[in-house]
Amino acid sequence: ASHAVVYVYISPGLRKLNIPPPTVRIVHSGQACNVEEERYSERVYTIREGETLELQCLVTGHPRPQIRWTKTAGGASDRQGDSSLHNETLKIDNISRHQGGRYYCKAENGLGSPAIRSIRVDVYYLDDPVITVHQSVGEAKEQFYFERTVFLRCVANSNPPVHYTWRRGREALTQGSDSGVEIYEPFFTQGETKILKLKNLRPQDYAEYTCISSVRNVCGIGDKSAHFSLNNRTAPPSIKLLLDDPLVVNPGETITLVCVASGGDPPPTLRWVRPGGEELPRRSVINGGTLTIPAVTVDDGGAYSCMASNNVGNPAKKSTTILVRGLRKGRFWITPDPYHNDDNIQIGREVKISCQVEATPPEELQFSWLKNGRPLRSSERMVITHTDTDVSPGTTNLDIIDLKFTDFGTYTCVASLRNGGTPEISIDVNISSTTVPPELTVPRGRSHLIAQEGDTVDLQCLVSGKPKPIILWSRVEESGGAAAAAVALMPDGSAETESYDGVLRISNLTREMSGTYRCQTSQYNGFNVKPREALIQLVVQFPPTVEPVYTEIRQALGRAFSLTCRLLRAHPARLLRYEWKLGSRLLTVGQFSDQRDDTNYLVRALNREGYGEYTCDITNEAGAGRCTFLVTGKAYAPEFYYDTYSALWENQPRVYGFKLQWTQMEPNAVDRILAYRLGIRQMGQSRWWEQEIPMEGTIQKGELLTYNLTKLVKPDSYLVRLTPITRYGEGDATERIITYSAPVNPHLREFRCGFEDEAMCLFSQDKTDEFDWTRHSAATRDTKYTPNTGPSSDHTGSKQGFYMYIETSRPRLDGDKARLLSPIFNMNSKSSSSSSSATNNPTYCFAFYYHMYGKHIGALNVFLRQKGQTVSDTSVWSLTGNQGDRWRQAKVNIHPTTAFQMMMEGVRGSGIEGDIAIDDVTIEEGECKDPPPKSLILHISLI
Repeated sequence: ASHAVVYVYISPGLRKLNIPPPTVRIVHSGQACNVEEERYSERVYTIREGETLELQCLVTGHPRPQIRWTKTAGGASDRQGDSSLHNETLKIDNISRHQGGRYYCKAENGLGSPAIRSIRVDVYYLDDPVITVHQSVGEAKEQFYFERTVFLRCVANSNPPVHYTWRRGREALTQGSDSGVEIYEPFFTQGETKILKLKNLRPQDYAEYTCISSVRNVCGIGDKSAHFSLNNRTAPPSIKLLLDDPLVVNPGETITLVCVASGGDPPPTLRWVRPGGEELPRRSVINGGTLTIPAVTVDDGGAYSCMASNNVGNPAKKSTTILVRGLRKGRFWITPDPYHNDDNIQIGREVKISCQVEATPPEELQFSWLKNGRPLRSSERMVITHTDTDVSPGTTNLDIIDLKFTDFGTYTCVASLRNGGTPEISIDVNISSTTVPPELTVPRGRSHLIAQEGDTVDLQCLVSGKPKPIILWSRVEESGGAAAAAVALMPDGSAETESYDGVLRISNLTREMSGTYRCQTSQYNGFNVKPREALIQLVVQFPPTVEPVYTEIRQALGRAFSLTCRLLRAHPARLLRYEWKLGSRLLTVGQFSDQRDDTNYLVRALNREGYGEYTCDITNEAGAGRCTFLVTGKAYAPEFYYDTYSALWENQPRVYGFKLQWTQMEPNAVDRILAYRLGIRQMGQSRWWEQEIPMEGTIQKGELLTYNLTKLVKPDSYLVRLTPITRYGEGDATERIITYSAPVNPHLREFRCGFEDEAMCLFSQDKTDEFDWTRHSAATRDTKYTPNTGPSSDHTGSKQGFYMYIETSRPRLDGDKARLLSPIFNMNSKSSSSSSSATNNPTYCFAFYYHMYGKHIGALNVFLRQKGQTVSDTSVWSLTGNQGDRWRQAKVNIHPTTAFQMMMEGVRGSGIEGDIAIDDVTIEEGECKDPPPKSLILHISLI
């Protein structure tokens, strides 16, 4: 089983981290067609519709910034779906055209301004084109006659703009190729349409036309085409409906709407629609132009339209209305004598009974009256009138002139439809000496109610009178201010609530339900008099709301600090008390004054017994609100510094190292950090290796702590946990994952490579040359090797040792180059500040062994490649020609000013006997020493 041994290297001297604001850049992967880099700071990422968009946001900054992806379209925030993502990678599978636009990556860590970068995503697509045909205005006939001008318009939705070409049969049509044909684009739809104008239609114009739309194969989008056959029968659509209009039906019946095409070539397609985009009934069955609706309901009534289209001329449309017979909302009211200012019914005076019903169709509505069950006809004293059938809802009135005792009784209003199909509605109204208008009162002691949040409360209005009307409940808006203009809604969200028993029940009370409620009599199903009303005041009490509800306070021993609990709101807000506790131990109690809205507790000098949970309860009649303060000596979490190179170089083939860097969050908030507990676990394993790292002195805020982990097994990943320790105990831990990737040497004190491992010390082949260097050992030499060239062993004389060489046999040509690139090295910042360096830039000695034997040897060149704002290559060493059958060492001083790598270039000579080999590459800090010390040679020989 693979394992890791962890060595911790404490870097000499801790440096203060100059915390820069976050930086961010966007890189792309996925299936892009094209990416245009920085064009006035705008980047355009082009992708084909249906492909996968993948953008990655690379950030720097400490602490590790939070990343957020957002999208805006047309200046307004685009809120569709997952438009805001909080991870580094934005991935959209099967992207659609509507998902194009500008995407922003925002990195924020609370320090300085957030870093924001954007990229515009351009989604390319091409829809199938559509050909529509029109005649010149004012000349439209049923058919296309001779000496008519015809327009063929081709339209295709696309991005980028589409390019159109026309064909007549197999003949390509271009502007000027036929005097009877014009081709043009309307200026207001540039690139979106192409119009073919056939002037004074000729016999040869009757043909098959093809419109080909193209985006010139951008993103691999192929051309698309549409066809139209123009002949002397070509005509716009016309239709007719085979049904009555309006169509009156009874509920439950099955109705069939039939629409047929009466003209048009090509044959038009028919469809049924409802106005305003309303959906057809779900039970509908559509067969061509026939729409069938089984078991029709009142909700199915309304307008229906048949649409016909064949892309010639304008679509045809005809509509019909379905009326589903029905009676709804039967209501009545009694109106006392309108000529006297009295709401009561009195003998000798007039009284009117009104009855109202909504009917479909309204012209079929008919009323009849009964008295005590017997038919009643209009007379001089019993006058029956009806409103016009055009008015809906329909109303009938019974005027009783000069009321007598014999007129007392039950009057029945009967509403029905002339042709039946629906049950009739009967409304009974009793007229007697006990028929009196309503009165409304609130029970004693119930006009001002006090309740607690969460309770259920009944608001009650007592209603008297006969007949007893429906009670309407509403809220009275508090007067004054801008809020007075708003409508106060009932607890259920409605503006008004009906009650038949005068009781309004409100469950699960909240503080927002406090206020004034109005009950009033409705003007229907009772007397048609001024509504009676009453008011009830509801007060909802709630416990104090306080802040902070919970907070954690970190403190060192011996320090003084204060805790504050603030009152935000409470009802009632008088006689408020507070109580401070540590755990279950009472600290202090008191009462709020009218001027105070907070209470404080002071700890003068924190001792060990002072750690724990402090609570402050603020109470009123309704309950208590609690502030909680957890006072602890735990250290804050360390914050890993992510902007270091991923891995460190190690002179062993199967292991790598990692420079762990972090700062301590708020190190002075608690006692001095004595040590860190470092835990490391191989991903996929359960075992942790732990050790304690002592800390000398006091850690300052922003101080960058550095530790090197070594002997990590390639290419495994590791979970690292770091826990600060004070005399209080363990603090908050932080974890991060270390993943293996191509390492760099961070300080480059010494680098050695004998090419013994397959990873070649992370040397890499250049992708822009003609051929590659080959890793080789004499023990595995191919039997087809070329004699009289190349080495017979590595530079130490070992047949098993490996080296790198260029194979110059065919198909290599004279002048072909092979380039080998070293890992990228970061300069040693210590050296750069050394006073011994005159130029303030470090000097390194680059050394290697070379073997250049053969009569066709070309050249071996060494370049210093610096990776600053731009990449620059500088020649530092070069040798040409046959140097004999032996290994020689070359040394050269290099003076990089930024991150760099070395490039070894082998150039093929004029023939096949030109193999060049290199081995045992070293880079050491300081100038080259010549000759090299024996110990160095011995060290190299042991690699």
